[in-house]
Amino acid sequence: MRKKIWLIILLGMILIIFSALDKRLRVVEYEIETSKVTSEVRLALVTDLHSCYYGENQEELFEKIAKFHPDAVLMGGDIFDDMMDNQNARIFAKQSAEQYKTYYVSGNHEWWSGEMGEVFAYLKACGVSVLRGGCDRLETRGNCICICGVDDPEVNRYDPTYLSWQKQLEQVEDTEKHGDFTLLLAHRPELAEEYFAHGVDAALSGHAHGGQFRIPLLLNGFYAPNQGFFPELAGGMYDFDGRTLIVSRGLSDENSQLPRIFNRPELVFVTLTPVG
Repeated sequence: MRKKIWLIILLGMILIIFSALDKRLRVVEYEIETSKVTSEVRLALVTDLHSCYYGENQEELFEKIAKFHPDAVLMGGDIFDDMMDNQNARIFAKQSAEQYKTYYVSGNHEWWSGEMGEVFAYLKACGVSVLRGGCDRLETRGNCICICGVDDPEVNRYDPTYLSWQKQLEQVEDTEKHGDFTLLLAHRPELAEEYFAHGVDAALSGHAHGGQFRIPLLLNGFYAPNQGFFPELAGGMYDFDGRTLIVSRGLSDENSQLPRIFNRPELVFVTLTPVG
């Protein structure tokens, strides 16, 4: 009897370890209700890829994206990496732009690479819309939504001749939006209060990597860059006085210095739906 108990405990521990270190790609869907659309608008959020491999030609990502039928793909920074070979990132960006309307904002690791100019040039050559304080009106399914974006704050250090991220945010606020739903793509979630102070309806971010370690139902994240220990905005959907922040846990799974624990790589889908 005692042997059976120990065997059950051992099997339970093995299952917990496998579950904790599970690296299978996870799809998470969020819904934002708004009176500013009359039909669904479907958006795929890809963040913190860090040029990781998801099958030949990134097929695992594209298979899941295709099933969602998005109106646009939003790349929320750190698609490229400062240490790894960036062929996987280039493949994803090129194929995404060939299949979908695709937008991009920079992340901190891309600035750290020292190759930000090359990244911008490559993305533009592929047909990706690079947002650096600009906005684009996406017309789809009888709706028009305003998609805006700002560089990661590292732009202030690495490209001081360009607009600071704060000035870019002011540019977003000054854009004529004509009552459209306004979505801001910005890499860092901890700056959400500043984003919403400039009149956007929703913001999509990454950067936190899900807090790296999680304890289901107890701890949403242990540590996130720029938020520190027990981050409030590690991953999920958050309400800011009627405005919505969505934070992706990101796709990096093979180049982290620390393993992801109970924190699978995440591909996020967002649906804007009419109220009622």
